[in-house]
Amino acid sequence: MGKTEKYLYDAISEKGFIHITLIDPEKMDRIEEVVKAAEAAGSSAFMVGGSTSHKTSDYEEAIARVKSNSRLPVIIFPSNVASVARGADAIWFMSLLNSMNPYYIIGAQVLGIKTIREFGLETIPMAYLILGTGGAAGYVGDAKPIPFEIPELAVGYAMAAEALGFRFVYLEAGSGAKTHVPEKLVSMVKKSISIPLIVGGGIREGTVAENIVASGADIIVTGDVLEETCAIRDKLSEIIEGGRRGALKRNSKGFKTCC
Repeated sequence: MGKTEKYLYDAISEKGFIHITLIDPEKMDRIEEVVKAAEAAGSSAFMVGGSTSHKTSDYEEAIARVKSNSRLPVIIFPSNVASVARGADAIWFMSLLNSMNPYYIIGAQVLGIKTIREFGLETIPMAYLILGTGGAAGYVGDAKPIPFEIPELAVGYAMAAEALGFRFVYLEAGSGAKTHVPEKLVSMVKKSISIPLIVGGGIREGTVAENIVASGADIIVTGDVLEETCAIRDKLSEIIEGGRRGALKRNSKGFKTCC
């Protein structure tokens, strides 16, 4: 386990859950403002990535700007081999398990690993699952989104991911999703695995964050909502405080975190 991955595990163990702020390399007008607000509000790390981002130079610029304004870890959230960039602490070495295109399951990983090693990026194995309507991530990744109404499918994928050796599972409602992953589905998946569960997409209010974390999410990710508000710190504080309430609820039920 590398330094960044250990940091994530330790932070989850200490706080009950963590929040990660997602930065899109194609939307860099307010990066400094977002980064400073996120750290002040209690976010634990940054992810840099976007479904339609295809320029390595954009990733490297975004990473550098995050790094110059925060000491929190920066993890690349790749969409293709062009996402492999210098300067980050780690990269989610992820497989879109419900893609219909082998490129997103294993092809990009094969093409990118030599550069990842050359750049000295820590790899964190993560199974990525797209649910609901899928959004831009589902379209670009040629995914067959898992219906919210069939949580058993998500459970099966998550269990298989852990058996295959992935160390994180990410449930994604889709880029710009209007609806978050249902709490029942989150709970069913969490009860079926012992590795950390990440949930992203559609988390726009503190009450939603509270319910998602109470249902079993170890990590919640927000990105699009920060592009939609002027009061970035206030919105992040609302979401993170909601997550804290959710962690307390989960602990009171004896529902343990992953770590």
